[in-house]
Amino acid sequence: MAVLVNKDSKVLVQGFTGTEGTFHATQMIEYGTNVVGGVTPNKGGTTHLDRPVFNTVADAVKATNANVSIIFVPPAFAADAIMEAADAGIGLVVCITEGIPVQDMVKVKNYLVGSNTRLIGPNCPGVITAGECKVGIMPGFVFKEGRIGIVSKSGTLTYEAADQVAKAGLGISTAIGIGGDPIIGTPTKEAVELLMNDPETDAIVMIGEIGGGMEAEAANWIKATGNKKPVVGFIAGQTAPPGRRMGHAGAIVGGADDTAEAKMKIMSECGIHVVSSPADIGKTMAEVLKK
Repeated sequence: MAVLVNKDSKVLVQGFTGTEGTFHATQMIEYGTNVVGGVTPNKGGTTHLDRPVFNTVADAVKATNANVSIIFVPPAFAADAIMEAADAGIGLVVCITEGIPVQDMVKVKNYLVGSNTRLIGPNCPGVITAGECKVGIMPGFVFKEGRIGIVSKSGTLTYEAADQVAKAGLGISTAIGIGGDPIIGTPTKEAVELLMNDPETDAIVMIGEIGGGMEAEAANWIKATGNKKPVVGFIAGQTAPPGRRMGHAGAIVGGADDTAEAKMKIMSECGIHVVSSPADIGKTMAEVLKK
């Protein structure tokens, strides 16, 4: 079993018949993902992309036994869509939507406490297990099969890291784009932990950015558990001026430990192989694995 998703995952698309949902569901199907249907209120009983459309997630789960959902729902309704999926018993919810109000995500985070649903995102590229299943918006062709896991706050850098790893003659087991908002479902440490416990992953690329303390938390956990697998790390935003919000909503430098420099120092001290440019991720990983 790969991390989070594999060829047996039964994937549902919420916001299935919209422009984004249609485009990316088509790409996911072409990649080989088992998309079993979709949800668009008031369009239940119709078909779209040769898949059934349902009015609610509960109806869809009953008919298809879906266990993974991907959300392409506008920001105003996305939080409700996440909670609806959790209510219907979906085990993994991937929310692509950007711009969900923070207050809505506070409700979602509280709602999911104690539930069996794991949320990836929002404002993320999704999850891909190379060669098996793509639940997201990443370009599938970049992800060659292999044994390197990726955890990233940045969508674009997820693809860049995968490309670098492939060029170094290695490949990807599972890549998890955790999202760049202040409140997300699965923080860096939890995603790293999944890959650390995966027998099909030999090493991990961990990509963070300025703002928040997730990378430091993950680095300290990696050290505390004995650096079981090599980790190559990169922090985006090294040239960002202090106190400025950059790019993602979560990339706000508040204190001294939120800067790229501070995070890179903590990661190095915890035994992570930190690179100062994303262009060095692949070759550094190849060198580390040779040791």
